[in-house]
Amino acid sequence: MHFEVAAFVLSEEGQSALAGLLNQPAALTQNRQLATLTRLRRQFSAEQAAGLLEVATARLKAAQQEKFSQASAMFFTRTGLEQSSGEAIAAHRATRFARMLPTGSRVADLGCGIGGDSLALAEYFAVTGVDLDPARLLFAEANLAAYGRAANFSPLETDINQFNPASYQGLFFDPARRTGEGRRIFSVEDYAPPLSIIKSWFPFVPEIAVKIAPGVKYDELAGYDCEVEIISERGDVKEAVLWFGRLRSQDAAGRPVARRATLLPGEFTLTNIEDKPPVPVEAPGRYLYEPDGAVIRAGLVEELALQIGAVKLDEDIAFLTSDKLVATPFARPFEALESLPFNLKKLNQRLNELGVGRVVVKKRGSPLDPQELEHALKLKGPRDHEKIIVLTQVGGTHTALVCEVAQP
Repeated sequence: MHFEVAAFVLSEEGQSALAGLLNQPAALTQNRQLATLTRLRRQFSAEQAAGLLEVATARLKAAQQEKFSQASAMFFTRTGLEQSSGEAIAAHRATRFARMLPTGSRVADLGCGIGGDSLALAEYFAVTGVDLDPARLLFAEANLAAYGRAANFSPLETDINQFNPASYQGLFFDPARRTGEGRRIFSVEDYAPPLSIIKSWFPFVPEIAVKIAPGVKYDELAGYDCEVEIISERGDVKEAVLWFGRLRSQDAAGRPVARRATLLPGEFTLTNIEDKPPVPVEAPGRYLYEPDGAVIRAGLVEELALQIGAVKLDEDIAFLTSDKLVATPFARPFEALESLPFNLKKLNQRLNELGVGRVVVKKRGSPLDPQELEHALKLKGPRDHEKIIVLTQVGGTHTALVCEVAQP
């Protein structure tokens, strides 16, 4: 979005038009947007009309996603909303900054976009929002005002490659992880700017946090002395953060944490254990545990096993099992009713013997497509008699586990 269009949207005339659009949500549905755009063009320029429609649809989407508590008063571009961290994740990160930096410290939000992280950081610090897009900076200022934190925010339009960190006590860096055409960038050194730029900042500011894609290859981080935190929200893996300097946490023995899984809401967190004992591989017990994606991505499945007294089903598969049901926020428990070496005919026969009429198929380490299996099974039981089929490896054998959700 061009700066002039963003300025128009924020003007009294633009906000009045925006309010009118949002009072007619049916006009913002996909099949009505062309008609709405045509109507807007009778009153505004083509660029202004497109800008109003983009902001209105993005604001409506943000409210539906419950990504921001003040979404109804905020300003988004489509990509700005998609790329911004949600309020809960941004608040979690800002709290980690606040544990180590004095209130009122100068913190730069590098690649601030529409201000999602600046909103949270400005609760504690004097924040400089750095971005090369002046339209996004305009929206960031307006969004900070919606939270009553505009006094703690200063926009800076500049290329991050030219940024001087010397006068700051902390940096939050959110590099671009998509190309201009919207394709994902997977290597941290292909980010814009690349992750390696932080090495030039360390002599001035050791306290740096970097938002990266949760699917990062850990071998790319071998040259960085940091904590890797994987964050999930309501069961969905959202982001990874690298923590440097004093922002990196320590375990109970005072050793730097290497990996952490954090589950929101609730701030449930699990960290790596140095010199942990091995976790054995055993046959399925009464209960099966499916770890949260953040636990798996952070490589903390064995730490979870030790915490809940479970063992592994297979050396390379992220399912755990035990004969005791243990409540944990880090995994979803299932009761394993039966375990069968996978054979479609025998599985179908056994499910019909049990009177099953419908299945939900989950898999990890299986080559089969869950939907194809659901269609291949010829179940004769009532539709409300449902079981969960877990396709996985058990000691190297392709196995089907017949399960149901564990009841405490």
